[in-house]
Amino acid sequence: MKQTISMLSTAAAFVFATGAATAQISDDTVKIGVMNDQSGLYADITGPGSVLAARMAVEDFGGKVAGKSIEVLFADHQNKPDIGANVVRQWIDTQQVDAIADVPTSSVALAVQEITREKNRMFLMSGPASSDLTGKACSETGIHWTYDTYALANGTGKALVKQGGDSWFFLTADYAFGHALERDTSKFVQEGGGKVLGVVRHPLSTADFSSFLLQAQASKAKIIGLANAGGDTINSIKQASEFGIVAGGQRLAGLLVFINDVHALGLKTAQGLVISESFYWDLNDETRAFSKRFAEKNKGNMVPSMIQAGVYGAVSHYLKAVQAAGTDEAKAVAKKMKELPINDFMTKNGSIREDGRVLRDMHLLQVKKPEESKYKYDYYKVLTTVPGTEAFRPLAQGGCPLVKS
Repeated sequence: MKQTISMLSTAAAFVFATGAATAQISDDTVKIGVMNDQSGLYADITGPGSVLAARMAVEDFGGKVAGKSIEVLFADHQNKPDIGANVVRQWIDTQQVDAIADVPTSSVALAVQEITREKNRMFLMSGPASSDLTGKACSETGIHWTYDTYALANGTGKALVKQGGDSWFFLTADYAFGHALERDTSKFVQEGGGKVLGVVRHPLSTADFSSFLLQAQASKAKIIGLANAGGDTINSIKQASEFGIVAGGQRLAGLLVFINDVHALGLKTAQGLVISESFYWDLNDETRAFSKRFAEKNKGNMVPSMIQAGVYGAVSHYLKAVQAAGTDEAKAVAKKMKELPINDFMTKNGSIREDGRVLRDMHLLQVKKPEESKYKYDYYKVLTTVPGTEAFRPLAQGGCPLVKS
């Protein structure tokens, strides 16, 4: 009788423990909400391609995590913080979404960071650039995955100053991202002995840059720093060409330029631009293999931007952490994400700091001349690769409250 009771007690304990472990996946589903610009000026570099990247990550993981199904949702935040915040609150409160992914437009991302902190949800940032997201606005459950304004400035800005670009005029998108990129680049310009001669700020999604470019031209600055992105960068570069700014001796610095932008501009217009990216499809056999699969699934057959590649990497690493932690509770998953090394086609031996910053190599690239390009999307030559420990802002300088002094 004693032996029977002991066996029954052991079996009951096992069932209880198993049930408790299973219950760690809330709602019996891990839900990932991809939010970005689906139809506006950032749609090509994020948009449907980021949703595709997230779904590819889920598919490659096997479609389940910890024995539970994985669901990918998506929404268009229209580059507006209020819309983005409302979507995220609704996702969390009514659909039990566990993680938010992508979210370009730093002003939207900063709003989402506050909500995910409050609601204890993971925030996997690939699209936003502001270094404040791992600085004063850092979060225990926020992971800044792909790049940031400090790394862009540390790459492109520093390189151009070294090449003699010691006077700058900034044409800046008038919101959090543009301000952060202008600020971080100005720091490297001034530290290199250069001067900032002036700044003009333009609204998001501007069609006519003529008045802004005329001010930049009149400044006589050697470098006109474009602290904008997506359609704004494309329009400002095209119109600068029409004004003869480069022909007149001034140089454009595209501080955040994507391969999609180069494709839209064409090599004749974009040639010579020095840019910083964390991913280029043609770096090695692994990047080419992923990009070929992505292009086959992607409408229009465009290779992935670094943001889209970053979404894949962030979602993959998140799922590995959920599997390892045995739960989708955000703080436990964030802890596990920071413990696990990052190794995929995009990142080798990457790591996540306590402020949420992913440390990975950044590549300084130059856009090829038309005659140098030998095949489709053969757009860049690699000038140098900067290790992650050197590319990103030192931990102690960010002002993140999570960092122990």
